[in-house]
Order: sequence, then structure tokens, then C-alpha cells
Amino acid sequence: MRKRTKVMIVGASVLALGAGGASYAVATSEDNSQTISGPALDRASAAALAHTGGGKVTGTEVGDEESYYEVEVTQADGSQTDVQLDRGFDVVSSSADHEDSGS
Repeated sequence: MRKRTKVMIVGASVLALGAGGASYAVATSEDNSQTISGPALDRASAAALAHTGGGKVTGTEVGDEESYYEVEVTQADGSQTDVQLDRGFDVVSSSADHEDSGS
């Protein structure tokens, strides 16, 4: 019975998240860093998207070495910008990712 209850809770949570229509695709980082969640995710995403003029949030991190929050925004052309935010969700810096394609 315990397993069934847990499965029902997890299933309901997934359905609730899906029904919420969240427009953020958040990737987890390769290391063990913590991603932004809850209301902080909404605020950090809004601040980063306003700074970049749009795009899609594709990664987040709390406690980044450069700032309190880091939000990765990917534009339609594939370019990415890391937006660094302080605890008050104010932009402290940003940098474009320039990944070499190896060609």
C-alpha cells in the first residue's frame, strides 16, 4: 500500500506540473549543483529573459561560483547566454557562451 501511495503522489505531482503549462525547459547541470526551483525559478527566469530580450531558459543553478543564481538562456539561433543574478534577482553580469563546434 505504501508504494501505491507514493506512486499516486508522484503521478499527481507530474500531472499538476504538466497542467501548469510551465514554459521553462530546465536542464540539470553535469555536476552536483542545485537547480533553481519554485517561485525563485519564476523570478530568476523572468529577470534573465528580460535581460536577454527573450529566448528559452535551458539551465539554472543556485550558488554558482560567480553569483547566487545563474540562468542559461538559449536563443532561437542556438546561441546561449549565462545570466548571473544576485539574491534579489538583479542582474550582476552576463556572458555569451562561445562553444567551438570543432570544425
